Amino acid sequence: MAAKFIPRGVIPAVLLPFDAELRIDEQAYRSHLRDVTAVDGISALTTNAHASEVHALSFEEQKRVLDITLDEVGGKVPVVCGVYAESTLQGAKLARQAETAGARCLLVFPSTVFMNGVPLHRPEMILNHFRRIAEATDLSLIVFAYAIAGGLGYTTETLVQLAEEIPQVVAVKDGCNVPVQHERNIRSLHSLGRPLSVLTTHSAWLMASLVMGVDGLLSGAGSVIADLQAQLWRAIQVKDLASAQALNDRLWPMTNVFYADPRVDMHNRMKEALVLLGRQKHAYVRPPLMKLSNGEIHSIRLGLIQGGLLK
Repeated sequence: MAAKFIPRGVIPAVLLPFDAELRIDEQAYRSHLRDVTAVDGISALTTNAHASEVHALSFEEQKRVLDITLDEVGGKVPVVCGVYAESTLQGAKLARQAETAGARCLLVFPSTVFMNGVPLHRPEMILNHFRRIAEATDLSLIVFAYAIAGGLGYTTETLVQLAEEIPQVVAVKDGCNVPVQHERNIRSLHSLGRPLSVLTTHSAWLMASLVMGVDGLLSGAGSVIADLQAQLWRAIQVKDLASAQALNDRLWPMTNVFYADPRVDMHNRMKEALVLLGRQKHAYVRPPLMKLSNGEIHSIRLGLIQGGLLK
């Protein structure tokens, strides 16, 4: 077994371009991968996740996306692959496929089956889900922890149990969206006596999350603003508060737009931002996602101007 990959630092989750017929646009995707990987300060990147519209990809398309990613940037940065599946058996199959292809780590999403009371009343189902996936692969696992309020989040106790009982669990991507719980998760997971990363995905309040002591960030916004995220991460690490505040002032107008309600459009907005910045030609999304209104695209433009990315 290879040494465990423990994710830390700035890890963008890349977007996935489509063409006008809503097929994967390989040329545009490769260009996007090169752009993100060229950012100074990133430590890995993630594909087949929310930012990649993984919900709309077939099993074969997920395999193709991972293959393209590894071919384009696999020799430059470690690649984290999402495991997005309703069924535990399907999740195990995706895990085996990712390991065979050459991914370094897996980001395991909750099954929407958990929404029906599992996190609070049947947490053993969550433990079994992760055990079965861990049995299928030697890769490191990142637990994606959603917000409890949405019905799919994990309690701090469940996160600790996953880390204690499944050695391949090396990180938690914390999206609980409650500052008090976020800090409790960080403190509890860091007290376990073994290397375990807490990666924030609270991009809408990133600076506040970083100063709580997380080990890095894993964010779809990194597809657009990874350079600013990396600078903020470095400023926090050296306790340069003035620089961190200045960077946060630049990030705020952009993340405030990206993560506005409805949150379902957050990555849709990021695609439009890449078009406005001249990094992509189109911002096609697969249904049920839909094209944004001209008014919302104008708001994204204003956010980019206020953040200093557009004149």
